[in-house]
Amino acid sequence: MTPWFLGIDLGTGSCKSVVINEKAQILGFGAGDYAGSSAQQKWIEQDPKSILAGMIRSVQTAVEQAGMKVNDCQALSMGGALHSLLAVDRSGKPLTGVLTWADGRGSRQAQATRRTPQAADLYQNSGCPAHGMYPLYKILWLRQEKPEVYAMAARYITAKEYVFEQITGQQVVDYSLASGSGLLNVHTLDWDPLSLDLAGIEPHQLSQIASPLTTFRGLNPSLAEALGISPDALVVLGSSDATNSTFGAGATNPWQATCMVGTSGAFRTIAPRPILDPDARTWCYAIDESHWLVGGAINNGGIALSWLKDAVNQAFSQSPAKTELSFEDLIGLAGQAGVGAGGLVCLPFFAGERSPNWNMNARGMLFGLTLQHDIRHISRSLLEGVAYRLRSLSEILCTLSGDIREVRASGGFSHSGLWPQIIASTIGMNLLVPTWGETSSLGAAFWAMQGAGALPLFEKAGELVSIGSRYSPQPEEVAVYDRLYRIYNDLYASAINAFDQIAEIQQEIETSEQGKVWT
Repeated sequence: MTPWFLGIDLGTGSCKSVVINEKAQILGFGAGDYAGSSAQQKWIEQDPKSILAGMIRSVQTAVEQAGMKVNDCQALSMGGALHSLLAVDRSGKPLTGVLTWADGRGSRQAQATRRTPQAADLYQNSGCPAHGMYPLYKILWLRQEKPEVYAMAARYITAKEYVFEQITGQQVVDYSLASGSGLLNVHTLDWDPLSLDLAGIEPHQLSQIASPLTTFRGLNPSLAEALGISPDALVVLGSSDATNSTFGAGATNPWQATCMVGTSGAFRTIAPRPILDPDARTWCYAIDESHWLVGGAINNGGIALSWLKDAVNQAFSQSPAKTELSFEDLIGLAGQAGVGAGGLVCLPFFAGERSPNWNMNARGMLFGLTLQHDIRHISRSLLEGVAYRLRSLSEILCTLSGDIREVRASGGFSHSGLWPQIIASTIGMNLLVPTWGETSSLGAAFWAMQGAGALPLFEKAGELVSIGSRYSPQPEEVAVYDRLYRIYNDLYASAINAFDQIAEIQQEIETSEQGKVWT
């Protein structure tokens, strides 16, 4: 008998699953995209059935690749993307698609709440600043803009809750996902009356809250067969993808932090108590009864580089050669530009801003362009601009939580040698990159191990994570980035009013027949 554990990561754009043994060695891995005919369906409002189908494909691939005996699976656990919302009727039928964190339709409701005295109390209770990504404000949007859906909604759940109920029949939510809704009180670990009152809903419209180590047995037989696992396998509830990313990177101590850059980005640490910022620049989500995830998130991580890639390739598409640049090509070009990108500073707010200023009107900016700059400098300035964003979060987090001495990397950026070095020199801390980059699925597998008794303590996960590479701040780079970071901050402060004005103009253009009659 060779015991194995399954970790499932229901991410925003795809599901990734990993099979590991008791030593956390990778035995199999699989990924399953969510079907969608448009960017709206793939990233913003998703078909819940496509998420379930993507999960099945992901697990099938991982289990088949591992080639292990079905009955040797000791436990499985599932992580889910934060801030999703699905309204269902009394029979459990979806009334909406899965509204992801990228759905901004609750922004107006969040902005209105930010202007009220109630906003401070909501943050102190829930740990969630007033922002449209939170399900609380998505429910408010439904209440005001889709009253017929709001009236029919018997329950509000996340994507993970939907999938979990399909495979186990259980209506339950872990602390972290509940906390990421803006509806949980991070002190009492129960649904917050003030948040519920604002949303106009009752506790019975939300799932039962449970510890991530809550266990269940009895999978849906047909789904278990499709997944390639025993219907009697132990199921450990697990946590959110953000918690699992930190768990899987081995950053489980208060003196460690995780720096994540994927499509978006985050800088976070695990604390033994709720930590709230007097200025509400950061968030705080419960993990279990003795751990809280504290940090900030940015909208613009790899998506900034994606914007540049698409813009350049659109131009190339008109040429006979139809050459296309990849992400690797752009990072290679960035490596040809010197530190500081020749004095070119990027404010990478291509999709607005979350932490620390929660300004959805913030817009992208390239400052310092001259005739000497080219695609190499622009590419590097984007990488450096994201690093400045992460430094702004790391500075706040270090002030709030105390001494952070080590940072672990997670997300796609860790596959590049250049970007981690830029970030290490910008934030002024050592950056350690785990050998296994899919830390969210690995973190889910760690919950399975702990629930089955194979991992004694949450903090012991770090001992199972091997480090593949280390990046240290380089003094000559630090000196350059310190100067440019000050300019970056000055540019942001000077552009605040202009951000609001240009956002208003862009909205007017968008709503006036695509700009055809706008003046």
